[in-house]
Amino acid sequence: MNIQKVTFKNQEDKNLSGRLALPVDRRPHNFVIFAHCFTCGKNLSALKNMSNALTAKGFGVLRFDFTGLGESDGEFSNTNISANVSDLIAAAKFLEEHHSAPSLLIGHSFGGAAIIFAAEKIPSVHAVATIASPASLDHITHLFKNDLANIEQDGLAEVHIGGRNFTIKKQFLDDIATKSLKPTLKNLRKPILILHSPQDQIVGIHNAEELYVNAFHPKSFISLDGADHLLSKKEDSMYAGSLIASWAKRYLQAAEKDLLQTEEDVVASLDDEDNFTTQMKVGSHYMTADEPIDFGGNNYGPSPYELISAGLSACTAMTLQMYAKRKNWPLKNVKVHTSYGKIHAEDCANCETENSKIDTFTRQIKINGQLDEKQIGRLLEIADKCPVHKTLHNEATILTNRID
Repeated sequence: MNIQKVTFKNQEDKNLSGRLALPVDRRPHNFVIFAHCFTCGKNLSALKNMSNALTAKGFGVLRFDFTGLGESDGEFSNTNISANVSDLIAAAKFLEEHHSAPSLLIGHSFGGAAIIFAAEKIPSVHAVATIASPASLDHITHLFKNDLANIEQDGLAEVHIGGRNFTIKKQFLDDIATKSLKPTLKNLRKPILILHSPQDQIVGIHNAEELYVNAFHPKSFISLDGADHLLSKKEDSMYAGSLIASWAKRYLQAAEKDLLQTEEDVVASLDDEDNFTTQMKVGSHYMTADEPIDFGGNNYGPSPYELISAGLSACTAMTLQMYAKRKNWPLKNVKVHTSYGKIHAEDCANCETENSKIDTFTRQIKINGQLDEKQIGRLLEIADKCPVHKTLHNEATILTNRID
């Protein structure tokens, strides 16, 4: 996964700190914004794991600290649900300006409430997913219910949440009093996925039921059975991320190129705006070839010479195992390491100058099995008999024709 540190401004001109996770092997087909829980942050392990699961499916994922949390500027005491929604809109604007507008919003716990309000204000969003989210904004006051009287009387109070102290002002209570999830959900009319654990001790499972009842179809519910509120187990958060990725693709337009077709063994297709990132159909398999970043590529796939080296390695391994099976030799495993380069030709009859270089494939073979030295020596000889080795060693003819 390719993770970039990003910073963008909110509507109050405060810097918000984020992490943009991108797939390592392709351009993202859709972008996602992740909203964290009430006093959490972008670095919560569950968010990282879910981001990994989403990027593995081709999504780009932006997670960031809301105002006053983590590495973002501002005072937490001055934030509220309206400020969170405003921050989400700023995040969407950042993606639209620098990458592509987000099509999916995901919110964890109180962040789930924030994305429901934000989704109706961000036109590019086509689907939303909530995880362990409350059905009412009043639920958040349970975290500091013993301090409510002081907040109402004094205008603020220092509360203890999740092992840390936070200042909550009366404006926070006033703000949530003006907003209701129920009518917002009814008017949203966007596909929604609700994920919740029956064992959630912080936000009870009945919240998921209430969200589901108030949402319009298409709506879906998935039980995260056995998970805690923070999805602290890696397998739970990875599971949630994978489920969201699979569900969302039904409702999002994947800007993927048409599948290549050819009557030949291989076809490669490269558009002018793609630098070196080349789409390929190899036999019945689809893949991407590219060049390293320092060569001007995106490193989304192997380079052409790496593909040739791969063919030599694979062919060598297949040939040795086939020969060993025919001889009934106990060759348990063979690993073939191959690299390509050019070396100076000190003794080359066909070299035009003294500085000429010749193409060289360095192949190293590791043999695992109860074999004697004679058998190992014979296998090393057989390595030179593999068809790809012969093709590379012999002079090949390439016939080129133009097709309409």
